[in-house]
Amino acid sequence: MPISVVTGGAGFLGSHLCDRLVAEGHSVVCIDNLITGSTANVAHLAGNPQFKFIQYDVTNYLFVDGSVDYIFHFASPASPIDYLKFPIQTLKVGSLGTHKALGLAKAKNARFLLASTSEVYGDPLLHPQPESYWGNVNPVGPRGVYDEAKRFAEAMTVAYHRYHKLETRIVRIFNTYGERMRIEDGRAIPAFMSQALRGEKITVFGDGKQTRSVCYVSDLIEGIYRLMMSDYALPMNIGNPEEITMKGLAEEIVQLTGSKSTIVYKPLPEDDPKVRQPDISIARQVLHWEPRVKREEGLRKTMEYFQKELAL
Repeated sequence: MPISVVTGGAGFLGSHLCDRLVAEGHSVVCIDNLITGSTANVAHLAGNPQFKFIQYDVTNYLFVDGSVDYIFHFASPASPIDYLKFPIQTLKVGSLGTHKALGLAKAKNARFLLASTSEVYGDPLLHPQPESYWGNVNPVGPRGVYDEAKRFAEAMTVAYHRYHKLETRIVRIFNTYGERMRIEDGRAIPAFMSQALRGEKITVFGDGKQTRSVCYVSDLIEGIYRLMMSDYALPMNIGNPEEITMKGLAEEIVQLTGSKSTIVYKPLPEDDPKVRQPDISIARQVLHWEPRVKREEGLRKTMEYFQKELAL
């Protein structure tokens, strides 16, 4: 039975990854300090002999008993509201946490996958964004703590690959949504969805013409799993290339929920990207992967989850 370690495993993406690994027959060690994750996300795995949860901060010395085959490093605050609240922790988990996780991979001779982000491209001047694009990032802006933490994490991962010959994978994750997102996450879909379901005004920043490309969580996890099991060591975009404006997304959610909410506009936050769309040519070619879940279907599943969370 393969043994996988998932740092940040009680988070939104990490918990879905734990589910997938257990389903694939892996024994999973989930490590999370719970500053943004929640045990509720993995409660259904409690008592499963294939699953073990450890509450721990991976910026400290990281030790796991026995053999380890795969390490998925997902530990990090991942939404603007979180990394603005926890700027130092975000930088530490991207640097020290990545170093500790890579050290464990080296000690165990395990394959390592870094959960990086489309934020390494910053506010991009090239559209859509291919992996070869170096980005347009403000290192001292409010988003720099996350952007630069992930850019540093990529550099360290590649250094371990080149210097220590460690097997490494890097996934650049684009906007993802689905069940287990926190209502107060601060990202667009949870914000729009909860506001619409409560009948509140929906807050769109800027003029609403800025774009995102949103990928349903099951599609993302499929791509990540395929990447880990592939032989591809360079960074790879995983996301849905279907682009939509924020105004358009808000309108879709209002229609889906049957809400009478109206849209209000507020100033665009500093360094907020104007466009975001992955070029997934490499994922298509190497992994034979592309998203399958239509936005309407994914949003409906997400809405049903939020209805339960809001007890509506």
